[in-house]
Amino acid sequence: MARTTRARWVEAGLEALAQGGPDAVRVETLAARLGVTKGGFYGYFNGRPALLAEMLDEWERRCTREIIAQVDAEGGDAVERIRRAGQLSFSEGFHRIDLAVRAWARHDQSVAERLRRIDNERMEFLRAMFGTFITDADEIEARSTLAFALAIGRHFIVVDHPGYTRREAVHLAGEHLLRPPR
Repeated sequence: MARTTRARWVEAGLEALAQGGPDAVRVETLAARLGVTKGGFYGYFNGRPALLAEMLDEWERRCTREIIAQVDAEGGDAVERIRRAGQLSFSEGFHRIDLAVRAWARHDQSVAERLRRIDNERMEFLRAMFGTFITDADEIEARSTLAFALAIGRHFIVVDHPGYTRREAVHLAGEHLLRPPR
């Protein structure tokens, strides 16, 4: 039987995290999900805390650093780059993991500190992008905060939007934020 890779363990851990939070990330459960024995786990990880740390590393790399690097490489104006970063960052798969990390951070100070650092990186990206076409510092901060809150919070919006689907209303709000100042 082929050995289960480290990446598969991390991926299974992220999926378990998204489905049930950090308590759902259990070696025995992951092994069963992967169809392997838990012995292979210890060839890669020095226990569950090491897996959890690597899962956070993967979330940070995949959901922030790689996205910003991809958006930078693809270029375009600031509005196109903000749109692209939002589409990539908050695709359904990434968004589920991001929400799970946020819930975890409410109960774990080290996760909260890491989340704060990553959110600050994301906000700096937004500030830099909005700063290319807006000069007022208050407006840059307001738009960056609103765009970030919309990206994260859209999942929690359950209000009816007469004449619009929830997706259309969220898109409309995002486009409004990206308009040049008058």
